[in-house]
Amino acid sequence: MVAPNEFLPTSAKEVAARGWEELDVILFTGDAYVDHPAFGAAVIGRLLEAEGYRVAIVPQPNWRDDLRDFRKLGKPRLFFGVSAGAMDSMVNHYTATRRRRSDDAYTPGGRAGQRPDYPTLVYTQILKRLYPDVPVLIGGIEASLRRLTHYDYWEDRLRPSFLVESGADLLTYGMGDRVTVEIARALHNGFNLKRLTRLGQVAYLSDTVPEGALLLHSYEDCVASPKKFGENFVRIETESNRMRAQVLAERVGDRYVVVNPPYPYLTESEMDRSFDLPYTRLPHPRYNGKGRIGAYEMIKHSVNLHRGCFGGCSFCTISAHQGKFISSRSEASILREVERVVQMADFRGNLSDIGGPSANMYRMGGRNRALCAECSRPSCIFPKICPNLDNDHRPLLRLYRKIRQVAGVKHAYVGSGIRYDLFDNSSYLDEVVKYHTSGRLKVAPEHTSDRVLNLMRKPSFDRFEALNARFRSVCEWEGLPYQLIPYFISSHPGCTEADMRELAEITKRLDFRLEQVQDLTPTPMTLSSVMFFTGMNPYTGEKLYVARTREEKERQKAHFFWYKRPAGGPAVRNAEKRGYEKPWQNTNKKVRRHGR
Repeated sequence: MVAPNEFLPTSAKEVAARGWEELDVILFTGDAYVDHPAFGAAVIGRLLEAEGYRVAIVPQPNWRDDLRDFRKLGKPRLFFGVSAGAMDSMVNHYTATRRRRSDDAYTPGGRAGQRPDYPTLVYTQILKRLYPDVPVLIGGIEASLRRLTHYDYWEDRLRPSFLVESGADLLTYGMGDRVTVEIARALHNGFNLKRLTRLGQVAYLSDTVPEGALLLHSYEDCVASPKKFGENFVRIETESNRMRAQVLAERVGDRYVVVNPPYPYLTESEMDRSFDLPYTRLPHPRYNGKGRIGAYEMIKHSVNLHRGCFGGCSFCTISAHQGKFISSRSEASILREVERVVQMADFRGNLSDIGGPSANMYRMGGRNRALCAECSRPSCIFPKICPNLDNDHRPLLRLYRKIRQVAGVKHAYVGSGIRYDLFDNSSYLDEVVKYHTSGRLKVAPEHTSDRVLNLMRKPSFDRFEALNARFRSVCEWEGLPYQLIPYFISSHPGCTEADMRELAEITKRLDFRLEQVQDLTPTPMTLSSVMFFTGMNPYTGEKLYVARTREEKERQKAHFFWYKRPAGGPAVRNAEKRGYEKPWQNTNKKVRRHGR
């Protein structure tokens, strides 16, 4: 059993056990504290610890009582850091139809209700009220995707930057490995908050527009004109995908939210340093006997190879948060982590995932980085693969072979979804099917309609059908009873019920009984959320049909389950109960359209 003093302290008793009389940084997070490189608070805490700072973590503080969790460690010498956790809290709390979820995968025992809606706002407002003179930094995915005016699906309105609503002194966006250490170093050296506004990958409030900044439409103008909100998004996405981006400024009231350019990517040595820190890879002992933490159970025997994704899917937040340029670890660092996993007491020989945001982008990027520096494409593979992209899978295949040779590893599965539009030859697929598939290989065609796929920035369904044929051929040749598991999305802007009916017919022809499906949740700072709110494609001005109501969304989702009778599942049952068209019947009803 690992002792509490091997974790970052979470209580006054644990701080005292280290002989500390004062803390430099205190991190508040909406997740349980799991000391693992897949959990942001642990990563930031360990990075700061490696720099010599005294760091503590307050996980899931009680915001309803006398606020003792916010007082128990006092005030830090440098700053408070606040994150909602590994997920946007509203995605964590609500379904696509805005129903409250009954569990939380980032809490022991899956107990719901251990964090508020928008913890970034709630925690920060409490800290600024209790300690008005201490800087509060907000970060993590919730703050990152809400750094400027954004559409909030759960309240169905545009909201200003969380800097404005929270009262925080500074917002860090993206992966905070580099910038958080720079902030701590600057404050330790006596620089004031104004000096921090020169750092990359931060956002702050200002009374003036910095010289040379790209001025966006104001928050008030966006509220008055959805078209201007769409125009803002195009500018923001364009700059976030540049290696040399402009400073952005957006007026809110009588002040400006200023966003400095992001760091394009982390170097290999920076990635290795982050992953090689002395994580215990375990939940803190404070959770002993309180139940399993579902998110941890899913990834505890997995190894992340890289960060970032250049797929640029319209509905995905990865590139907006992690960036489109790939940051890869060295083989040596990855193999060291594999060996640490092998030594875990409950490891039985199976690595659950050796992957990343997209499993097969390891070491990929532009052949000529000078050309990349001039590019602002949101995707390196849509609508066609960039001729400058080095999508050679051989480095990844060599790494797979080395992982398979590590003593104690029986199987090393690729649990992340693979991008099948990244390879034309079959060698990568053949090896993944033969050696790295647990029986179910995940891919994400998302839809069958090329028109809808184009709005999603996904390849034609023809590519998936070719992959499916090759997969079946390999399985037949090797005698493997494996399944290809496709992911699909309903209710994406531009998707009509006729498109869903066609999807049902095509997947039935291919003999897919779909199970990995979801109704679109429009998350902040994605093209899909902008199209959902405005009813148009901001890049082209094309007006789009949008399924907005719960009934319309449930009706579209019901088409996934063509193989079920009315009593066979809640989606189909609900559609039948409300008198909707049955997805297993082919009718000629017209689709109702909505506009804003």
